[in-house]
Amino acid sequence: MWNPDEYLKHLYESMRPVESFRADSQLEWEEWRGRLRKQLVERLGGFPVEVPSLSPILLESEDCGTYIRQRIQIQTYPRLYMPIYVLIPKESKGRLGAVIACHGHGYGSKDIVGLNPDGTKKTGNPGYQKNFAVELVNRGFLTIAPELFGFGDRKLQEDAQAMNSCHRLSTFLLAIGQTMAGYRVFETLRCVDYILTREDVDAERIGCMGISGGGLVCSFATALDDRISAAVVSGFTNTFQASILSMHHCVDNYVPGLSIVAEMPDLLSLIAPKPLLIEAGTRDPIFPVHATKEAYEKLQNIYHLVDAVDNLELDLFEGEHEISGKLAYEWFRHVLA
Repeated sequence: MWNPDEYLKHLYESMRPVESFRADSQLEWEEWRGRLRKQLVERLGGFPVEVPSLSPILLESEDCGTYIRQRIQIQTYPRLYMPIYVLIPKESKGRLGAVIACHGHGYGSKDIVGLNPDGTKKTGNPGYQKNFAVELVNRGFLTIAPELFGFGDRKLQEDAQAMNSCHRLSTFLLAIGQTMAGYRVFETLRCVDYILTREDVDAERIGCMGISGGGLVCSFATALDDRISAAVVSGFTNTFQASILSMHHCVDNYVPGLSIVAEMPDLLSLIAPKPLLIEAGTRDPIFPVHATKEAYEKLQNIYHLVDAVDNLELDLFEGEHEISGKLAYEWFRHVLA
């Protein structure tokens, strides 16, 4: 008699992803890529056909020494507004490259721009996200740090004392045929819309970097929108089977039916042939390293097929579920040069 663990394994294996790429020509891959992109959007709940004006409003501005930190509000969905931090390097010439920095679980965008939850300057241990938006602006990038839906200033009132509103919002969206992943990905693409309104940014040099849940957002956004030309995905690249489906994760990671449409490496391969750097800690407890290596090998095959193998890199570092940065910041300076 099978126990529940054995049954779940059997159930997954009996429903292996139907869109796993197995062809061996670039033309077949391009056709498969277009089809899978469409399916990904559908599984995420679809994106609005008509979008409202961004209607940007400057909320605050502060001189941080080497850069200016602004907080700007933009409209993403009709009547839904998102605050974003815009970090602008002072020492810059001409149009800048830009990077969208997608935070992971925690207290929101303040964490990655070097602030405490109350808005005071962070000191001491920078946490697992290591102020990576600040690291990016100090490398000369105009850096956008969106407040992802359900975090920070975008929590529900009932969750005012909680870390986030992921559970309440995610389950609400699932009940009406939408997903939290879909909302966060679409809002990240609205950040691209905003970047393209700025005269100080080079539209050909837009990157995205995210960790953990922000890694999901970063990877899916880059997979779907070629206005984003390079990505660093940290603490996420794996297989659904070994991570999301094998251990406790926040409900915001779950997209109905997605894991039977394609495995995670297939979805990340939609980023190809664009430059992609994967960061992974060897002791990450929720995205096991053996499955990261498996995913990377599959990605290598795709990048080799499309003659872009030099655009794929892996920073496999000694660490846990955290930002590395050892390669990422200088890598961005290279690929977005």
